[in-house]
Amino acid sequence: MKVLVTGTAGFIGYHTALRLIERGDEVVGIDNINDYYDVRLKFGRLKECGIDPEKAVLWNKEVQSGCYPKYRFLRLDLADRQGTADLFERETFQRVIHLAAQAGVRYSLVNPHAYIDSNITGTLNILEGCRHNGVEHLVYASSSSVYGLNETMPFSTSDSVDHPVSLYAATKKSNELMAHSYSKLYNLPTTGLRFFTVYGPWGRPDMALFLFTKAILENKPIDVFNNGEMSRDFTYVDDIVEGILRVLDNPPEPDKQWSGACPSPASSPAPYKIYNIGNSSPVRLMDFIEAIEAALGKKAQKNYLPLQKGDVPVTWADTSDLEKSFGYKPATPVKEGIERFVEWYRKFYGE
Repeated sequence: MKVLVTGTAGFIGYHTALRLIERGDEVVGIDNINDYYDVRLKFGRLKECGIDPEKAVLWNKEVQSGCYPKYRFLRLDLADRQGTADLFERETFQRVIHLAAQAGVRYSLVNPHAYIDSNITGTLNILEGCRHNGVEHLVYASSSSVYGLNETMPFSTSDSVDHPVSLYAATKKSNELMAHSYSKLYNLPTTGLRFFTVYGPWGRPDMALFLFTKAILENKPIDVFNNGEMSRDFTYVDDIVEGILRVLDNPPEPDKQWSGACPSPASSPAPYKIYNIGNSSPVRLMDFIEAIEAALGKKAQKNYLPLQKGDVPVTWADTSDLEKSFGYKPATPVKEGIERFVEWYRKFYGE
């Protein structure tokens, strides 16, 4: 297939594009390479895919991979309405994986406009591109953050998600609503994936695993929020990508059992579906830290802090729908995933 992957200089986007390329799909990757975190890491991911960083820095200039004949990259901001429309018209994609977004819960407290530009305007431009160019299936990234104030565990796609606690979460909820309207109005098959905490090699520097590893190696204290009383549904990136590809290959059908008298939030009489994608096995933050210490062979200095605004103490994914539909079952133990990350980190940073 010919697939557009947005956010290919990002963590999940990089791994997803690579898997698609390796299985033989033609891939066009786009990213705006913003400076939310160290761009050297973003250019490093592109370089792993054979994209010359000196060429990738140029706006709206297509770069052919030096390693993979079926991979091309374009630096493009999805808020660029005309540029995005031109890309869709020029390439005639069969399927789209939309992973580009302004990420981070805490950052949304200080720079809210970035989330509207990227997550709302950018997603609208993707939906319009799909609508006008016959895209067969749009798979897009939502987030476990949409569960907000929900306290029922595990989080289920049958739950209401009307009480987000950050603007980031609100934009992801909005993306789901926007996708549904396009599925209903234009018969565009869309699938939203609510990602839980994803980790692994080439991960984001603002995520716990990266922050903790860096601080421990530099003999600096780590910030442990909510005094360590937190759990996360940590999911290794390879397992996430496996789920994305299984979903991509199977566009949703209208749910014939759906009833407006008792509406399911996760399906529709339109070709629309929402899934949780996670490990379905929460890990205590303190156990996670102990696994990092074991992989590094070094103890952490801990700075205990209260729960931060916009954060929730627990995430836990009910992935039974994804398992039932696609046989999806994450296979990477946290200990093994952390060891792989630490191995990559030491190699990349020469630690």
